[in-house]
Amino acid sequence: MARAILCVLDSFGIGGAPDAARFGDEGGDTLGHIVSACMRGQGDREGLRSGPLSLPNMTALGLARAAQLATGKVPEGMDGSVEPVGIFGAASETSHGKDTPSGHWEIAGVPVAFDWGYFPDTVPTFPAELTQAIIREGGVPGILGDTHASGTVIIAELGEEHVRTGKPICYTSADSVFQIAAHEEHFGLERLYRLCETVRRLVDPYNIGRVIARPFIGDAASGFERTANRRDYSVLPPEPTLLDRAVAAGRRTLTVGKISDIFAHQGVSEVLKAAGNDALFDRTLEAMDKAGEGDLVFANYIDFDSLYGHRRDVPGYAAALEALDRRLPELLARLRPDDLLILTADHGCDPTWRGTDHTRERVPVIGLVKGGAPKDIGVRDTFADIGESIAAHLGLPPGNHGTSFL
Repeated sequence: MARAILCVLDSFGIGGAPDAARFGDEGGDTLGHIVSACMRGQGDREGLRSGPLSLPNMTALGLARAAQLATGKVPEGMDGSVEPVGIFGAASETSHGKDTPSGHWEIAGVPVAFDWGYFPDTVPTFPAELTQAIIREGGVPGILGDTHASGTVIIAELGEEHVRTGKPICYTSADSVFQIAAHEEHFGLERLYRLCETVRRLVDPYNIGRVIARPFIGDAASGFERTANRRDYSVLPPEPTLLDRAVAAGRRTLTVGKISDIFAHQGVSEVLKAAGNDALFDRTLEAMDKAGEGDLVFANYIDFDSLYGHRRDVPGYAAALEALDRRLPELLARLRPDDLLILTADHGCDPTWRGTDHTRERVPVIGLVKGGAPKDIGVRDTFADIGESIAAHLGLPPGNHGTSFL
């Protein structure tokens, strides 16, 4: 029985979302704008990279053709004449949000048909009664931040005061999140996790998708640095996902990176964590070595989004794409006959776009069945087609949403 390997390049949109205007993102195109910027020299950074964006392995899988399907044109600087060797297409999101849980749940066959709760872009941003409950039930002397902010920026600004006062740094973003940053040594990592569990319960009435623990180390003199001990506390998906169906059928789901957190650890057989895309790629290869017949490997590469998309760092995003592309042959070499590989994304985060938010975009669906023929799957109406295709490939019962393209 064949296996399935599903890799989410977090935020790697390819433009063309039919409802982008509703989100203020009409014209947003993560891939297309990175390609264009690199052609103009705006992707150059001394010691990092220079020149046109080079993604030969993803292009061979059909990335340029997928972008053409999504937007109607091949990004200038990509070779659209390359005949894909595998499955290629694009997918539109039907979920109401352009956030991480919505994108991943829909990929796994469960679109989000409700609206998340969000905190207003005001100071303070959190309702007074929520803040008071956090202080009272979380056993903290108060909170710092209470605003929309970049995580690295607010830690730099408030890290010293946090260490001095013991007050956790609480902030949010345009996503449905409540984020808590605290020093691993001075505040304590386990204490931070316990506080996040308390806040998870307290924000449920506000319909907030995730509470995120953002631990950091360092000091004011040398600078503060976030660690790999991030933990997301998500609500449960509203229906059984692809992961649940796989486990119910006796298969194993091996999740890499933050996948287990996104699915609230439901339908997860084994968790492999790491810091940074390169280390996450190593864990993906490890998961493939562990995966048996009929198993699912589900990986997320977070750096594209957290380090480069949100920070509007074009050279960094371009270099990260090229680094992953260079390693793809290692993954392809580990595929067994009839294994299914899919590379996709959960939303966009165009580093040339205004603000620091995600962008509503279509996503690539590229990959192959080892030993199978190339296939143009067109533009899919929902990310759920990805999950249904994997389910069909693994011989799992169909879900309630999506249609297999296999």
